[in-house]
Amino acid sequence: MDLKGKLITFEGSEGSGKSTQAALVLEYLKEKKLPAMLLREPGGVKISEAIRNILLDVDNAGMGDECETLLYMAARAQLVKEVLIPALETGKIVLCDRFLDSTIAYQGYGNGVDIATIKQMGKFAVKGVIPDLTLLFDLETQKGLSRTNAHKDRIELRSLEYHNHVRQGYLALAKQEPGRIKLIRVDAPKEIIFERVKTCIDGIL
Repeated sequence: MDLKGKLITFEGSEGSGKSTQAALVLEYLKEKKLPAMLLREPGGVKISEAIRNILLDVDNAGMGDECETLLYMAARAQLVKEVLIPALETGKIVLCDRFLDSTIAYQGYGNGVDIATIKQMGKFAVKGVIPDLTLLFDLETQKGLSRTNAHKDRIELRSLEYHNHVRQGYLALAKQEPGRIKLIRVDAPKEIIFERVKTCIDGIL
């Protein structure tokens, strides 16, 4: 597969500000007249958005861990096929708010689903696409949860212990892949954090 573009993913636990930073990066790349687009996971295309609604609906409290994991993969597979690969083939810079690392952190480290199995399914779902750069936004779990809005979704409603496991999972991934995953501490105003982000972005462009 000849992918001329670049894939930059934004990861982090709840309230880490990754979506805000992704939007700022999109603006920055457009100012530089670079062909860029922003996607979100789960979602980004009609089928994947429908799956997103199922995943985040608080009425689906009885959803099993296996079902949850497979639904995230299904949403991802459709996005990769429909938008991500075609965009990368035409040389676009694709920014993606969450990708495979999210499933490893949330369903693997968070729910205890076997990580090797998640990675195996992930390869199948993403057709071998690996991000050129992953920005991981990290902050103290309780602080992050306090930043989420009052109407919490099915995942946000989970226990502090669960969200701590997710954060630890992300930090473990960053240690395993320091070349790809750049850890960005969320300990300053968004403008200062964006300066750190810009350094990473400029580094791969």
